[in-house]
Amino acid sequence: MTRPNAKDFSPEVMRLFDRYVHGLISRRGFLNAAAAHTTGVLTAELLLSQLAPNFALAQQVPQNDPRIKASYVEYPSPQGYGKLRGYLVQPAQATGRLPTVLVVHENRGLNPHIEDIARRLALDNFVAFAPDALYPLGGYPGDEDKARELFQKLDQTKTRADFVAAAGVLKALPAGNGRVGVVGFCYGGGIANYLATQIPDLGGAVPFYGTQPAAADAARIQAPLLIQYAENDERVNAGWHAYEDALKAAHVNYRAYVYAGTQHGFNNDTTPRHDPAAAKLAWQRTVAFFNQHLRA
Repeated sequence: MTRPNAKDFSPEVMRLFDRYVHGLISRRGFLNAAAAHTTGVLTAELLLSQLAPNFALAQQVPQNDPRIKASYVEYPSPQGYGKLRGYLVQPAQATGRLPTVLVVHENRGLNPHIEDIARRLALDNFVAFAPDALYPLGGYPGDEDKARELFQKLDQTKTRADFVAAAGVLKALPAGNGRVGVVGFCYGGGIANYLATQIPDLGGAVPFYGTQPAAADAARIQAPLLIQYAENDERVNAGWHAYEDALKAAHVNYRAYVYAGTQHGFNNDTTPRHDPAAAKLAWQRTVAFFNQHLRA
């Protein structure tokens, strides 16, 4: 089974979809605006269904893959919501203590795609932990629209504290080597940037198309950064130049890449925004970065 590519849709439809998935317009708003780009057969509803994620089609590592050990675990988060829950994955045949990576989801909580990302990292010989920010509200509901609605109800001060706590969990994890990295996507990219401003001994951060911290906060970053952007992502990219100026002023060790012709979310292989070539290169760079900075 194959699915449409981003190039099969008009640029305006892709901009509308980006606004929709980030809560800037409603489902009805998307459908009404997208109707102008449909034909007699292709309805706006069908258009949206083609753009929606297909988790089963994109899965790379099965949940029961014998090469990994995975479980859902809970940890205290006294400065956040009190308790955090996430998906902890490690290689089944691990020898010695391994570097650890915190995986931060998009604005839909811990969906099957992010769990698959954690399993991919385990196959690259890392211990990966993917918390669910929606856990205090019942957890990822299994429906992307409902997840987005729930996400708007989170107290972001507490949620951010939960992710700081999650990094602390990984640092102290017996199976880990004490080195913690973070990779995040969209909302999670913003959290990856945020954690770099909050955790002085963070081993490294890889924000994929994430919003940037304020310049004053960026000056506190001590961790190395690998920053990944999509070319066709005006909303997020608007903050990049100021962020880069702040990183340079603070002498932060960073590398940034903009992937030509890509859409926001190009690494997410569950939707047509996925760009296979860019995603493969960005992931290779991510793994190489973590190997460089997290392995003692």
